[in-house]
Amino acid sequence: MNFADDFPILSQTVRGRRLVYLDNAATSQKPRAVIDAIRDYYERDNANIHRGVHLLSERATELYEAARGKVRSFLNAREDAEIVFVRGATEAINLVAQSFGRANVKAGDEVVLSAIEHHSNIVPWQMLCGERGAKLRVIPMTDAGELILEEYESLLNARTKIVALTHVSNALGTVNPVKAMIEKAHAKGIPVLVDGAQAVPHRPVDVQALDCDFYVFSGHKMCAPTGIGALYGKRAHLEKMPPYQGGGDMIRMVTFEKTLYNDIPFKFEAGTPNIEGAVGLGAAIDYLSGIGMPRIAARENELLDYATTALSRVKDLRIIGTAKEKAGVVSFLLGDIHPHDIGTILDQEGIAIRTGHHCAMPVMERLGISATARASLAFYNTKEDIDALVSGLEKVRAIFK
Repeated sequence: MNFADDFPILSQTVRGRRLVYLDNAATSQKPRAVIDAIRDYYERDNANIHRGVHLLSERATELYEAARGKVRSFLNAREDAEIVFVRGATEAINLVAQSFGRANVKAGDEVVLSAIEHHSNIVPWQMLCGERGAKLRVIPMTDAGELILEEYESLLNARTKIVALTHVSNALGTVNPVKAMIEKAHAKGIPVLVDGAQAVPHRPVDVQALDCDFYVFSGHKMCAPTGIGALYGKRAHLEKMPPYQGGGDMIRMVTFEKTLYNDIPFKFEAGTPNIEGAVGLGAAIDYLSGIGMPRIAARENELLDYATTALSRVKDLRIIGTAKEKAGVVSFLLGDIHPHDIGTILDQEGIAIRTGHHCAMPVMERLGISATARASLAFYNTKEDIDALVSGLEKVRAIFK
């Protein structure tokens, strides 16, 4: 299997070396199928949607709504109306915090998060709690990066208004048992938002099987363009939630005295949306579905096992995050070499990794470190990519001897 040939950017050399791209948790590369779909849209169909009476507007509208249907099918949502297009997971979480949160959270209430969230699933809830006089409660984690589920259950009570959980940790690769955690919350009547930004590119996701109330993801981490993503919400929640922003497509009728809002999902899509982004997201879903998400998950698990074994053999290397259930993320430290130095030297070898706190500073604080080096995998990576990383790390060690 060599999927790399589908990605034009991977055929180049950087710093005089073959590009080895291992920063997929930050953003994925885009296959030719997605690039072509966006170019075709601009060359043939570009127009604004939903209100034009001309042919180009009809075509653009059909493409945009077809993309919504593809997202619905990809997540196995019940209906297209439960899919709201947003800029990405961050905007989706802000939408739920500001709309559902403002309507349901009051002084003295609690919002439950986990210790392995990234900033986008912390700050919106902090802002809400600060505004409403509510309190954040945090599920603690072990040194391996697994949530302590007994502590989770003890946090759920009559004051808990929502639980917001990452499906897969971007910093550690931990895969949380979200289905079981949703069942625990629902047993007490508490809704659950799942941040799937690091999950949907790598494994099948079925929102009906999970029974989550909200599920969010970003397109750019799953081979689609930046600036597009989706919020899944159960109809019962979305219909009760007030609009998040005003203007454009979210209205049915406006006078200076009042506004009647549109139906879901349009109620949450004010202004001209990212039409080409939706087209690209639809193309990305077609591409990934053509390969098959179970096949992608199996491929990445094989690569993760290979990478974990290979990196474990590097002298002085310590893997950070050793949960039993992991996705394709390997965070590590190499002796006392600063991760930024590791990343800089690897870049000279044509190897792209991420270094720093990965927008998850509380995770770093909990583990008593300031940063890690992170190699994150996608299905188009190869064992040769991992071998190149190991070889590059040996050069890093040699420089800092």
